[in-house]
Amino acid sequence: MRKILVTNDDGIESDGLFRLVNTAVEFGEIWIVAPDGQRSAASHSINVHDSIDIYPYDYKIDGVKAYTCSGTPADCVRVGSLAVMPYKPDVVLSGINHGYNVATDIQYSGTCGAAFEASFQGYLGIAISEGFRGSHESTDRHLREMLAEIIDKKLEFGQIWNLNFPECDYADFKGILRDRFPSHGKFYDDSYKVIEKLDNGGLRYVIDGKEVRESEEGSDLRALFENYASLGVVTNTAI
Repeated sequence: MRKILVTNDDGIESDGLFRLVNTAVEFGEIWIVAPDGQRSAASHSINVHDSIDIYPYDYKIDGVKAYTCSGTPADCVRVGSLAVMPYKPDVVLSGINHGYNVATDIQYSGTCGAAFEASFQGYLGIAISEGFRGSHESTDRHLREMLAEIIDKKLEFGQIWNLNFPECDYADFKGILRDRFPSHGKFYDDSYKVIEKLDNGGLRYVIDGKEVRESEEGSDLRALFENYASLGVVTNTAI
């Protein structure tokens, strides 16, 4: 039986994590080690100087062993597979993230960072994300078949499967496009704006992104803009 470690960057109480685990139980023995709170945009960061706290968690799906982690998503993979689990996982599933992880945003993604850590440790890493607006019906209808397609397809060192589902209503869903490459375009053109003046001349900024929807034919982002799911292999920048 496959040994499957599941994590995310939205925290252990995330609905996306629950939906992923609820599907993944068909594929093997499930261990969850997930952040105890929100860790979006943690990228592939790990804790080196701070301790990491692990607590057992009473998960709502029978037979699943679950733990919270005070660290990053990559920490969850490292501690989960090297200390919490009594054996190494065959595969690490990271998601379902609330929001796309495509194009240049992949480098910031805690979801993808966890999957890359899996690859570095010698396990198959699969990152799964979906749009944060609208319906998740395309995800729920097609997640099982996509996991069945790739869960035993090994990749090269430093590579992960990156699967994204569109946020459109299911009536507008056009299907699944494979072999998508990460777009050089962007969903948002980011800037920063001042929201508060602080003492001693300080300024408080927040990110201020404006949607632009730029993408290339054949890219992950173009697939999602056109209401397709996107599947592709992503290689870590260090390789």
